[in-house]
Amino acid sequence: MLRVADRDDAALLAATAAGDERAFEVFYRRHLAAVTGFHLRRTGRRELAFDLTAETFAAVVVGCDGYDPARGSATGWLFGIAAHKLHDSLRRGRVEAGARERLRHEPVALLDADLERVDELASAVDEGRLAALLADLPAEQRGALLARVIDERPYPEIAAELRCSEAVVRQRVHRGLRRLRGGMEEPA
Repeated sequence: MLRVADRDDAALLAATAAGDERAFEVFYRRHLAAVTGFHLRRTGRRELAFDLTAETFAAVVVGCDGYDPARGSATGWLFGIAAHKLHDSLRRGRVEAGARERLRHEPVALLDADLERVDELASAVDEGRLAALLADLPAEQRGALLARVIDERPYPEIAAELRCSEAVVRQRVHRGLRRLRGGMEEPA
């Protein structure tokens, strides 16, 4: 039997779809630099490239059961997702830039140390603890966070469903992420 690290990408995606977290980790590490580089070359902004890379791999986890090797390579499928995330970001960016301008709000700039800290936290995630923290969030924050991050639904769609403004949805997602981050950084 092949070690997980020796499997090809299609086998890793199939194993990931079956719940093998180690298979996803190998797939992620194998393609992380290429996907980040793809986004960085197209955006020219490190923090945006990092965010898009995270969104790309989140979509892989959610959609890996839909990957069909008969339709093309796993790498092609992965970069199709990356291109889709980039396109969505460019579309959203035009809207968000206008909103920031109206609100006179500067975009948040992440430093290298911030990005390294995110990597450290991601590699040390205790999934049980994360699930407990997620369950402890107020229902409106948890719902908005899951709709945006896990289901990858656009803010306008979530806002329409919840019958509130996009700004309210963004605030709920932001607050939920902040609480999760704070809870994950506390000693167990």
